[in-house]
Amino acid sequence: MKALGWCSQHRRGPTALITCWQPLSEDKAVKNRLHLDLAPVEQDQRAEVERLVMLGAKVLDDPADDPWIVLADPEGNEFCVLPPR
Repeated sequence: MKALGWCSQHRRGPTALITCWQPLSEDKAVKNRLHLDLAPVEQDQRAEVERLVMLGAKVLDDPADDPWIVLADPEGNEFCVLPPR
């Protein structure tokens, strides 16, 4: 099944889960087999990053020219927090 280049949104109550699948230009040499991009629904991006850091995540990169912030969970799995959608 080819599942690249599309998004789907799942809503239950006041929260939503949006999953997007996109191809990457480079191969991942180690770690993640799946990369999640999370977009908060009820608060802004910075507040969501602060909440995740309080839960054990670590900020890895906050590029000024990109809209996402890269974090890692306590096991080192990378994910991004996007602006609200």
